Amino acid sequence: MSLLDAARLVRENAYVPYSRFKVGAAVRTTSGAVYVGCNVENVAYPEGTCAEAGAIAAMVAAGETAIAEVCVIADCPTPVTPCGGCRQKLAEFGGKDVPVRLTTTDGAEWMTTIGELLPGAFDRTQMERS
Repeated sequence: MSLLDAARLVRENAYVPYSRFKVGAAVRTTSGAVYVGCNVENVAYPEGTCAEAGAIAAMVAAGETAIAEVCVIADCPTPVTPCGGCRQKLAEFGGKDVPVRLTTTDGAEWMTTIGELLPGAFDRTQMERS
């Protein structure tokens, strides 16, 4: 199954009773495994979970920590980008050159990278003391 197909399939499981805006995400790790996530809303807005965060949580729960590729899909006029928090989460587990495929259910697509989505990302080197 392609990364896009995995994201498209999991998107249907999104729990979005408030926004009705379903998002699906899939990440492929450096081992080749694929992990998926969908957005999960909560009546105590904004205490929901983004699709990208769900996929990353599934990846980490499985014992993996290195993203090689990302795909996100939503039903919108133009490809939806990850929120700021999810961009930082992606940067935590993927290098700047990791490809990110952003798509719509109608087939519009934008190819980018984690580094392009979050230039100047905060990283572990900034935690080091001189």
